[in-house]
Amino acid sequence: MKTTLKSRNAELTGRLRSQIERKLRRLDRIADENAEASLELTTNASRAAETANRAEVTLLSHGSVLRSESSGPTLIAAVDRLLDKLERQLIRARERPRSVRDRHADEAKAVLDQAGSQQAPRAVGSVSATPGEPAVVKVKRFDMLPMFEEDAIARMEELGHAFFVFLNAEGGGVCVVYRRAGGGYGMIEPIIPSERRR
Repeated sequence: MKTTLKSRNAELTGRLRSQIERKLRRLDRIADENAEASLELTTNASRAAETANRAEVTLLSHGSVLRSESSGPTLIAAVDRLLDKLERQLIRARERPRSVRDRHADEAKAVLDQAGSQQAPRAVGSVSATPGEPAVVKVKRFDMLPMFEEDAIARMEELGHAFFVFLNAEGGGVCVVYRRAGGGYGMIEPIIPSERRR
């Protein structure tokens, strides 16, 4: 595992650096061999003794970004607490089923691969796209019934999709609700500029 150590308001002696690197090695058994850890140590004398020393880490492993922070009376104590948290996060991340977004990305790739491998018949007068040029391979049409955003979210969850396009009952425009990575939902509501008068 590649490790980067930084310090603010704290002297990073050779002894302290080797202690921390030795402690970080305990993550080697559960982290990806190409994992990268960036650890920042901070000492703040104005805080209470129990929280005067702080350790923050960002770890890239198995395609996931994990962040953790902890504080303690000494920098080593802060790092020990930090590693306990980070170890639990790593184990959870490895055991957790893949997110809906990953599953849908795999499904979309499989459909696109299948569509790409089949030779579609050319329509009379159609222009074939040159290799490497983006091309629409499928068009999907469906009736849109006006609904409220709560109904759109419920429908999206019912279908197991990561997003849902709907006709907003309040504004009358086409909107998209989507599942946010950090939890909760988002909504995209386009604003169409009014037509300009000539």
